[in-house]
Amino acid sequence: MTLILQNGRIHDAIHPEAYTADIQIENGTIKAIGANLPVPEGAKTEDLSGLEVFPGFVEAHGHTGLDGYGIGYEGADYNEMNDPVCPQLRAIDGIQPFDKALREAREGGVTTLCVGPGSANVLGGTFAVIKPVGRRVDDMCLIKEAAMKCAFGENPKRCYRDKGISSRMSTASKLREALFKAREYKNKKDAAKDDPSKAPAFDMKLEALIPVLEKKIPLKAHAHQADDLFTALRIAREFDVNITLEHVTEGHLVADLLAKENVPLAVGPSLGHATKFELRNKSWITPGVLAKAGCQVSIITDSPVIPQKYLRICAGLAVQSGMDPFDALKAITINPAKHIGAADRVGSLEVGKDADIVVTDGCPFEISTAIKQVYICGEKQPEPLED
Repeated sequence: MTLILQNGRIHDAIHPEAYTADIQIENGTIKAIGANLPVPEGAKTEDLSGLEVFPGFVEAHGHTGLDGYGIGYEGADYNEMNDPVCPQLRAIDGIQPFDKALREAREGGVTTLCVGPGSANVLGGTFAVIKPVGRRVDDMCLIKEAAMKCAFGENPKRCYRDKGISSRMSTASKLREALFKAREYKNKKDAAKDDPSKAPAFDMKLEALIPVLEKKIPLKAHAHQADDLFTALRIAREFDVNITLEHVTEGHLVADLLAKENVPLAVGPSLGHATKFELRNKSWITPGVLAKAGCQVSIITDSPVIPQKYLRICAGLAVQSGMDPFDALKAITINPAKHIGAADRVGSLEVGKDADIVVTDGCPFEISTAIKQVYICGEKQPEPLED
């Protein structure tokens, strides 16, 4: 079926200036964008005159579906508490498609999410990129294994103090040890080639780290303090692996240094007070300062820390604290799409991409603005349901 959204004011996340145009959707993707597009026979149309049209919002880092709405400690599946080093775990084995938080995400215009394990583990397992609609996670996935979660700072120390981790140094050493063993394991496998008698004994943890060593997926490094950011980068450089930095709470203190590193940064959650020592410099200025320094910045909710539906409001608070509005739009659309390896499909309104579209009656960064329509792969989502 062909659907044409007509006369909307397009904010495509590529061009700073908005423009009025039509969007033609076929088979879940954007086929054309332009003024006064011809309407094929049998096509449906919707007039969006007076409304604002944006790419579906993208969350680069959260735990929705693993630690979702009304789950609590008993039902949460986002941290493995028996072992600090668990690279073999996969988010797709724990995501609950019927989590109410996924419904709230799409009602808030969030149409793509990168979700996975929490930050207790030095290595927590792989994140997945999903759409927040569906009954079976296999059908919701864009990318089943998008990144390998690792964590620095206070969380591993607090959670595994009785299991060999009591300082930042021991956390770093555990990660180095795992990567070193995986590299040796991979070298032995490569040397053995097709001779099983020469291959090392199968090790599921080390197997899980091979895609990191081969740069097929990055390390996704939880780090708040400036020193933790640079420890994460130091280890990534030592092992020649790709990395993204998550949270980056003290990023504004070292923005010029991070700009030189040229790695994707996911900033947040910035709403709320500092609940632990390493958050004492938390500020809404951080994403704007980093963007002005030339960094690729995504704004995150770390859902459920901040409910997913407020991602756009987080961008608005960053604008209120000095972030350029276009930088803020990119920080919840194209930048997170790049961050999670899904920019070929989502994050901007461009021909060939998924028809993930948010229609509003004003600036999405303002609380008073209403989201009028949400499309995911060209399918109009239901109006918000009564709880």
